[in-house]
Amino acid sequence: MMGVYSAAKAGVIALTKCAALDYAKQGLRVNAVCPGVIDTPFLGTGEDIVAKITPTIPMSRLGTSEEIANAVLWLSSDQSSYMTGHAMVIDGGFTIP
Repeated sequence: MMGVYSAAKAGVIALTKCAALDYAKQGLRVNAVCPGVIDTPFLGTGEDIVAKITPTIPMSRLGTSEEIANAVLWLSSDQSSYMTGHAMVIDGGFTIP
């Protein structure tokens, strides 16, 4: 199922870039937030899951929903007024290697 998942993520990023181009002249910004493994109920409650995933993350911890919300708030603010078509990865360095 990783092929389907990866293709869907790539499609969202491509759609983000296309929409950013389509709406830039109207002053609308379109960006994507790409979270890594976030400590939420969706992840599950088992210690085994956290113990298996955490060592694969360069920052050695799971992300929090607050960290994702802060990124979304920043993207929604005037502080990011010249950013459009960007896929903001918030994953503790997981996709770097």
